[in-house]
Amino acid sequence: MKLYNFETHCILETPQGAYAIPSTWDALVNRTGLYHYLEGLLPELKTVAPIDAQQPLLPPVQSQEIWAAGVTYYRSKEAREKESADSGGGSFYDRVYVAERPELFFKSFPERVAGHQGSVHIRRDSTWDVPEPELTLFISSAGTVEGFTVGNDMSSRSIEGENPLYLAQAKVYDHSAALGPCLAVFPNDIPIDSRISLTIYRNDAQVFSGNTTIASIKRTWKELAEFLFRETSFPNGVMLMTGTGVVPPDEFTLKPGDKVCITIDHIGLLVNTVKYRS
Repeated sequence: MKLYNFETHCILETPQGAYAIPSTWDALVNRTGLYHYLEGLLPELKTVAPIDAQQPLLPPVQSQEIWAAGVTYYRSKEAREKESADSGGGSFYDRVYVAERPELFFKSFPERVAGHQGSVHIRRDSTWDVPEPELTLFISSAGTVEGFTVGNDMSSRSIEGENPLYLAQAKVYDHSAALGPCLAVFPNDIPIDSRISLTIYRNDAQVFSGNTTIASIKRTWKELAEFLFRETSFPNGVMLMTGTGVVPPDEFTLKPGDKVCITIDHIGLLVNTVKYRS
């Protein structure tokens, strides 16, 4: 099932059709056993028109913070080591990849997040910018993983590469994150062979394409959630990006007007246009 966020209600999409749920996002999603709860609502819901994926959609958040995990794929470890080699920070990434404790960091407040067909930003003080396609977990306030969405963790590789202590400036700014198009909810878990694909277009021409599978991630959802919740509470739940395994080549950098398309099997397509902050 797929759950879409609208200002006054939510829409639940199933193979049988689309249904309106008269509820705010926070009140609906923050619960354990979300799939079975939604399944129980279905007989009472009114059918509505199918979702138009060509139209802008709100991100699947309301009050939830967005956090992120880093260096969870081997490809990401290699990229971080290379970009930080001159600053002497490369060994940090090798250590965190094999460490018991994962890298976790705050990414965004919900009001700074772009949705499907929205704009993502690159920094004017950065010379090397990339999107990072990431499977993103919705974790309830009880610490249980209840759904999945597509995430784009926009990053300045030049700023982080200059010094790992500049991570917050490389990662946290207006529209540095995008989520969507929906929250996919499964009876058990997202299939482990689900593919994450990234395609970037410039002037309608493809300039990059790559993919990986979530089977390549080093850490489990339970492990990431447990560390995130150790000393921090999330009364409305939290979104957690799980790291990237698709990294464009070193000579590539995003430019204003580029279109970033991220697809994750069983969830959907997230499309964003790159721009500078106004």
